Amino acid sequence: MNTLLIILTVLSSFLTNLETKTLQSDFTITVAEDVASPMNYPGSLTMQGSKFVLSMFNIEAAYDGKTLYMYSPDIDELTLTNPTEQELLEANPFLYAKALVNVCNVTERESGEQTIITLTPKDQSIGINRFVVKVRTADLMPLQLEIKEGKKTSTLKLKNPAFVTSSPKYEIQPGKDTYLNDMRF
Repeated sequence: MNTLLIILTVLSSFLTNLETKTLQSDFTITVAEDVASPMNYPGSLTMQGSKFVLSMFNIEAAYDGKTLYMYSPDIDELTLTNPTEQELLEANPFLYAKALVNVCNVTERESGEQTIITLTPKDQSIGINRFVVKVRTADLMPLQLEIKEGKKTSTLKLKNPAFVTSSPKYEIQPGKDTYLNDMRF
């Protein structure tokens, strides 16, 4: 079998899992630049396809496929927006991987119990140098994403990721006294 076909099969199967199954995990995002100490940001997520629930920076966010809900408990405010495709790609790096497939060279290699998929843009003008996905080979469970942009590397490490059968609500309901900032158009 052609190596490129094998790679695309692994990547395709991985992306299909993310579309059809609900992924739940805690995570840490590490942002490192060549001239600064790395910064770590913990959070948790539940996602299926483009829908997600994310908790990070004392902010809760949810996307139901149409509306982005951003809740700040510090000020008890819920903001509703219709995000652009670019905003969704920035909020969900798994969608970013899917968007990059057609504009990148794809390589794949096994390392122990992991498969490492590297997407390298054919045209560096798209803004990133490299996008790496590490998955557990046995079940294609995502373990880590790394995005290299110039001198900055952002790494998302999942902690105890699992595909779950429950389907969460991908929205946030305002409380009785919550200020509702509806910016949908």
